[in-house]
Amino acid sequence: MALMLFTDFGAADLYVGQVESVLDRYAPGVRVIHLLNEAPCYNVQCSAHLLAALAKQVPRGHVFLAIVDPGVGTDRNGIVVRVDGRSYVGPDNGLLSVLWGRGTVKGAWRITSWSSEAAVSFHGRDVFAPVAAAVATGEFPNENVKQIAAPEVLLPSDDLAQIVYIDHYGNAFTGLRGEGLSTERRLRIRRMELAHARVFHEAPTGQGFWYVNSIGLVEIAMPGTSAAKMLGLRVGQAVEWVGAP
Repeated sequence: MALMLFTDFGAADLYVGQVESVLDRYAPGVRVIHLLNEAPCYNVQCSAHLLAALAKQVPRGHVFLAIVDPGVGTDRNGIVVRVDGRSYVGPDNGLLSVLWGRGTVKGAWRITSWSSEAAVSFHGRDVFAPVAAAVATGEFPNENVKQIAAPEVLLPSDDLAQIVYIDHYGNAFTGLRGEGLSTERRLRIRRMELAHARVFHEAPTGQGFWYVNSIGLVEIAMPGTSAAKMLGLRVGQAVEWVGAP
């Protein structure tokens, strides 16, 4: 079992280390794995779809500390959910709702109390990290949570026809799942239509293409260069299928 970090804190900034130090204090000896600390900043919807895709690749039993929380310090609630053998701790703002909507065996708890010394601007460190540590060490449920029927904020859990993430290569992940898709389909973005290629080596040089990436999402790429730069792509841009179903 491990604690998986999924945040928009930035891998090179000072926030991740502070969270990790709290996890070490309350769950000493539990491995911390940095799943992603470059989730789309402030973008709960895109991050929710990216988290749902990544979580499927992680073995059951792990605990996710998931934080993309532009409403920190407001009256939004904190939540713990268990979905199909994995546990997730984070804000109840929709971030955990896509994986909730796609799950089968589910449970949810609202975080009801935390330290009076918690910083209002850093619930990731002072509220969510201690709860995630409690889940990881088996000290959960406890007096700091209340069981509820479901998350309060539920975003649609079907595919999201947008770019949800751009990696450092300039490849653009969409919120479209790739299972069962016809390779005859073309993907339209910014008035461009992209054909399918199975891997980078099989795509024409200098042309954008789509393929199903290693976490099961439709991705836009170009051989040997940045698709985001060459095609003018950014997180949140809409995509759509054209041609054969």
